[in-house]
Amino acid sequence: MEFEPTPIPDVVLIRPRVFADARGHFFESWEERKFAAAGLELRFCQDNENLSARHVLRGIHYQLRRPQGKLVRVVRGAVFDVAVDLRRSSPTFGQWVGAELTQDNHHMLWVPPGFGHGFVVLSESAHFLYKCTDFYAPEDEHAIAWNDPDLKVDWRLPAGGQPILSARDSAAKWFREAQY
Repeated sequence: MEFEPTPIPDVVLIRPRVFADARGHFFESWEERKFAAAGLELRFCQDNENLSARHVLRGIHYQLRRPQGKLVRVVRGAVFDVAVDLRRSSPTFGQWVGAELTQDNHHMLWVPPGFGHGFVVLSESAHFLYKCTDFYAPEDEHAIAWNDPDLKVDWRLPAGGQPILSARDSAAKWFREAQY
C-alpha cells in the first residue's frame, strides 16, 4: 500500500497494491499493521455502504461531539470525494481536498475526525463503502451547503449541472453559519 498525504496532510490518499489476472483482482482494503506503520493507528467500529445514482451529492456532513474518522472507497462506479477541514485550530481550517475514487483505481481516502465529508457520483451509479471510527449519532449530525461560496468546492459537475440532494442537504447551513 502507498500512503500519500494530500495538500491537507492529515487527509491521506491510499493506493492499495492490486493483484489482477484473467480471473479478476484482489487487494487488501484494510490492514491494521500497514496503516499503523504509515502513522494511521485507527480503530473502526462501524462499516457503512450506500448505492447512489449519477449526480447524487451527499454531504458535506460532519459531527461535533462524536466526530467520525472515515476510510472511504468505491466498489462500483466513480465518485469525487471531498474532505473539508473544520478544525478551528488547524492552519488549513476551511480548506478542502478532493480525490476521484473509482472501481478501477481502487483508491481510498482517509478523512480524519474533525473534517466535513461529502461526495458526488460521477458514473451511472456508485456503490460506496466506508469504515467509521465512531458510531453514528443522528442527533450529532450536521451539514454544510454543498455550494458554499466561501468553500468553493469544485464538485466536477457538468457546466450548469445541479446535483441531486436530500432534503437535509438542501437545507444545510453556510460555512459561516455552521457550528464547529
